Amino acid sequence: MCKLLAFSGSLRKDSFNQAIVKVVAKAAQDAGAEVKVAHLKDFIVPIFNEDDEAESGVPAKVQEFKQLMFEADGFLIATPEYNSGYSAALKNIVDWASRKEEGESPLQAFKGKTITLMSASPGGLGGMRGLVPTRMLFGNLGMHVHPSQQAISSVGNLVDDSGEINDEATIKKLQALGSQAVDFTKLIIG
Repeated sequence: MCKLLAFSGSLRKDSFNQAIVKVVAKAAQDAGAEVKVAHLKDFIVPIFNEDDEAESGVPAKVQEFKQLMFEADGFLIATPEYNSGYSAALKNIVDWASRKEEGESPLQAFKGKTITLMSASPGGLGGMRGLVPTRMLFGNLGMHVHPSQQAISSVGNLVDDSGEINDEATIKKLQALGSQAVDFTKLIIG
């Protein structure tokens, strides 16, 4: 059985990206994976600064999040697109998690693991422009980036009052991505 960590790069309580990653996570679970869903708003940390790291070490919330990363064989990540890039919240947790602590191998939280990407936006492109640099970021960290991805456009029209995705065609696309992520991860980890 593969283990996946699912989260979005958004801090918003009613994040569209958190809504889509939950659908993908459920599909991955239904396909046989053990899936932990996290929300970055529960892991807010200071902006990475080597001076702060030298003075105070790695924040406890980063250590907690890194532990979730260590336990996973792969990640399901939905990122909002901000100015054709990924969110500062996503980059910040990646920067902190990439720091080698005593007893760790370099990039232990990332290297050799899989990642399946998606995005959602109220705009017409669905956050697609942010997926290109996100793929590059995680590929440079030694991750196996799934060749498929989903960009869900006009997502504001696809959620119900409780913030859940309610469009059947969108749900089917996201479920397919979740199932593919499990197959991809099993192939990579053997």
